[in-house]
Amino acid sequence: MTAHIKMPDVIPVVRYLADGEQSVFTYPFPIFASEDLRVSFDGAEQAFGFGVAGSGDTAGGSVTFEIAPASGVIVTIARVLPLERVTDFIEGGDFSARAINNELDYLTASVQQVSRAQGLMLGYGDAENPGVTTLPDRALRANKALGFDGDGNPVAVSLAGAMAAPDFTAVGTGAATRTAADKFSDLVSVKDFGATGDGLSDDRLAFQKALAAHDSVFVPNGVYLISGTVSVGERKALLGAGQKSVIRAQSNDFAAIELPAGYARVQDLRIEGGAHGILLNGRTGPCVQNNICDVTVWQATVGVTLDGYNDTNWPCYWNNFARVLVAQPSLHGVHLKKSGAGDTPNANHFHACRVYSLSADIAGAGFYVEHGAFSNSFIDCEANVKGTALACFRLGAHSSKTLLINPFAESNNGVPNVQLDSGSVEMAIFNLTSMSDGAAIYDLSDGNYDAVNAGYPNKNRLRKTTVTDLNATLMRYDTEYIDSHGTVQLDLSHSVHLVSASSGALNVKLPHATEATGVTMTVKKIDNTGNIVTILEEDGDGPDRKAIQLGGQYDFAVMISNGAEWFIVSCNRMAGNTRYFDGSGLYDIDMAVDVYLLSSFGGAMTARLPPANAAKAAGRIITLKKTDGSANHITVTEQGGSGPDQYSQVLSSQYDTVTVVSNGGQWFIVSRYP
Repeated sequence: MTAHIKMPDVIPVVRYLADGEQSVFTYPFPIFASEDLRVSFDGAEQAFGFGVAGSGDTAGGSVTFEIAPASGVIVTIARVLPLERVTDFIEGGDFSARAINNELDYLTASVQQVSRAQGLMLGYGDAENPGVTTLPDRALRANKALGFDGDGNPVAVSLAGAMAAPDFTAVGTGAATRTAADKFSDLVSVKDFGATGDGLSDDRLAFQKALAAHDSVFVPNGVYLISGTVSVGERKALLGAGQKSVIRAQSNDFAAIELPAGYARVQDLRIEGGAHGILLNGRTGPCVQNNICDVTVWQATVGVTLDGYNDTNWPCYWNNFARVLVAQPSLHGVHLKKSGAGDTPNANHFHACRVYSLSADIAGAGFYVEHGAFSNSFIDCEANVKGTALACFRLGAHSSKTLLINPFAESNNGVPNVQLDSGSVEMAIFNLTSMSDGAAIYDLSDGNYDAVNAGYPNKNRLRKTTVTDLNATLMRYDTEYIDSHGTVQLDLSHSVHLVSASSGALNVKLPHATEATGVTMTVKKIDNTGNIVTILEEDGDGPDRKAIQLGGQYDFAVMISNGAEWFIVSCNRMAGNTRYFDGSGLYDIDMAVDVYLLSSFGGAMTARLPPANAAKAAGRIITLKKTDGSANHITVTEQGGSGPDQYSQVLSSQYDTVTVVSNGGQWFIVSRYP
């Protein structure tokens, strides 16, 4: 092999007549890569079933078929290059001989390709002065033959008087008359290209020829055996007559129907067998806006596969499926995956599609989104699978934002209705009908989903939500029970924590305040031991910038984060509210605090309680204490009443104290010192 291809003067195409036995065919021209070679049977391009040797060799190479082409088939091997520039020389950069040689080789090969294409055209001879090369206008040449006038220039010639099929005129006002040939060409049948549909003959080549020649191909009633994949290319349509138009793969070693690009349609067909009944991928272009409807797929390994494939520029997006039945798949009913370096299948839509085992074993899932993002949606879809399945609906580790609306799941043997794998994120499930005896929602995603009227025992599960107007009849808090010692780190999965320190002193750490904006947390000590529960903060100061200790049974603290620090909302371990007053004369107790420290150093004082039946007094306990050492008395009375225990209480000495409580009708003494 030389350092680069030396481009010989060889026409880059060769043809052979197959004999049914020969499987190796040579080509005498160089190619740069195996992708540059186009192999055709009777003009229909082949995508699978052969290998290419000799890439980069000046003398060419060979094509080896897995199965020898049938006798009588014309095998065409041609070099077809994209007409593009493949190198770019940088200003001031290295200018290697190899680079310029490769570029010139590619240009020479491109010129040979254009020359070959021109050689297939009609043209004037060198000895003749060229005349008119433009065809007559479309309106002038419609339903006419191409002829030549006295100067040899092309003209439209009327077919009047020539033998031809009768014209066709549709019934109805305004119908135009057309020739029968024109009418028959509206819809081409696969049988027009040699298909038999007898269930015995291999009709794959007929499909390939028909789809290569026409954009829309009809499949009449019949059973059409195929020995390899039928590829429905960009903007092509394969249309059947319903469930009696059967395409049957002869083995499960290949995909029965492939849509390798976009804007194609497959409709009204029954597809049997194949590694994939229908395979969508970006093999030849962006696999987008394909439509598959009113199709059934029977006994394939995987019924329908959407593959992100190898090229992110040719993604598998925005494809639509309606009224598709996948029956008796052996692995998965519908599978979204990524087999190479391409993008995940995204934003594909399934409506009224069904996977049904019909008592046949299935090893995978009814619907399996292994890879997929951005609203792959399954609306009114059903997975009715045998108990050998892993799940009815399964959303895999590389799935995100998948939408299930009105899914119906049915199985037995503990098969989950919906399984959410670890790593799946932002799933949404609405109106799930769970007929399998497994989990309604088998969640391995750590709750990374929303559910409405789905799941068990809680039918609704919402993540971070904003509600502008809420009328709630019953609220329940997500509660965690902790029985431990040492240190426990709290997370945001629960809001109420019932803590037992019966095993030893326990430190409870709140999440960092910056990670919990707007979160309210409650910690309550429920054991009756003397072990302390201390509330701290992960890498922070703690609530109200200090640690809180819960020592007694049922001690609690409620805290809220503003995104910067934790604040105490309520706690029975907080310091009591106390007021200090130094004065004389009448001092009305306003019930604003629990403890009043009073000094009568400047003169005798009357501390007057509000009426016992006052709203601010009923049920309240307060303490009044004389703090000064003077001989001036402090007399505790009641406004409009007789005072605690129905008489005035006198605090005469320093540190005299009285604690009183109102029952809403009378003040009572709780304790008195001395």
